Amino acid sequence: MATMPESPDDADFTEAIAAVETELGTFYRRVRTTWSESAVAVHPSLQPIGYKILSALVQHGTAHAGTLGEQLAVDKSVMSRQVRMLEEFELLTVGSDPNDGRARILTPTPFAVERVTEVRARNRHRLHAVLRDWTPEELRVFSGLLGRFGAVAEAVAPER
Repeated sequence: MATMPESPDDADFTEAIAAVETELGTFYRRVRTTWSESAVAVHPSLQPIGYKILSALVQHGTAHAGTLGEQLAVDKSVMSRQVRMLEEFELLTVGSDPNDGRARILTPTPFAVERVTEVRARNRHRLHAVLRDWTPEELRVFSGLLGRFGAVAEAVAPER
């Protein structure tokens, strides 16, 4: 098990954190670029946040707009605007919840499912190319570390 630094001033720990911060910045830029490219591949006017919403719908199926917005940490006004755009682009349909007429139920269209599935396949192919020289063990360690980082980051994130 990893040991904590003796103090927050531990130079080695501080240097390692700085290196992680630098690499995370590079990684986040690449992720943002991929989201932008993915959005445009689905529809030329689709914004990355719209792709994020649509991708979640394709992955999980029908969802309540409010619940999905909370899960994705998307502001209600942004969610509403993106849902309107996605509906305008014929990428999702909006229905009412029979148990709560105020709640909106979002469903991806077959075209959206097809396009997002194609984009994901392209992205997966790219990921295979990037990681082809890694051993399965390295990939498992990397996946585990990403999972651990994500869980801890979520736990210490400020309330939304």
